[in-house]
Amino acid sequence: MLQLRRYRAKEMSATRILPARRRPRNWTKQPQRRLATAPELTLVPELGVYYDALFRAYGPQHWWPGRTRFEVIVGAILTQSTSWSNVERAIAALRRANLLSPDALERVSLARLSRLIRSSGYFRQKARKLKAFVHFLRAHYRGSLNKMFATATSELREQLLSVHGIGPETADSILLYAGRHPVFVVDAYTRRILERHNLAHGKQSYEEIRRLFEQNLPAGPPLFNEYHALIVHTGKHFCRKRNPICERCALQPFLPPAAKVAP
Repeated sequence: MLQLRRYRAKEMSATRILPARRRPRNWTKQPQRRLATAPELTLVPELGVYYDALFRAYGPQHWWPGRTRFEVIVGAILTQSTSWSNVERAIAALRRANLLSPDALERVSLARLSRLIRSSGYFRQKARKLKAFVHFLRAHYRGSLNKMFATATSELREQLLSVHGIGPETADSILLYAGRHPVFVVDAYTRRILERHNLAHGKQSYEEIRRLFEQNLPAGPPLFNEYHALIVHTGKHFCRKRNPICERCALQPFLPPAAKVAP
């Protein structure tokens, strides 16, 4: 089995995005370890086997293509219901306008902010969501990301979920990729792959699937980061909703014999 490459990300990594074109500046190698034989994998050992197969086939994904923790948070909000290429254009526009800081986003008018992020889609709603987050940051943590991320994971997660426009996936993306909290991000790709391999069913909630990973993997932001990135890569290129390419997927050997994926 391929060994797990641990790496330290001082600031971030990503969700529902394309891998970075070049290795992020904060990426460093760590000692390798076999995940499939980790003692923590007692209830659902398939998760370790799947990770090793994906890492062997596709290698490290080098997430996130962001420059600061705040940029990661902005990206996590803007990437809702759109592609990362659209988000990249919106973030570039914010950077040119010197608005990629909590103070700057708080001061800019809602109308101007909406125009700058137009490429991300649903731009008026997303502008309000960004405003809601910076208001939350100011009201609860005096605008400090350091203070915010020093909060206990469960407490901060509940707080984020109370902010307008931040649901479970976005909250967990902020916690994991910007704050390096040990939470697993679940998206449509995650659910699809698990269901096709009989490790989940359609009635399971987001929280149930999140706990499946968190309770059956060695806890750690680098691992959760890399695993989710590999899942997204697999979902985008192989385990697609329609016309999946099972025969070329690294997880094809583990597909249940009775599984029938409709084209």
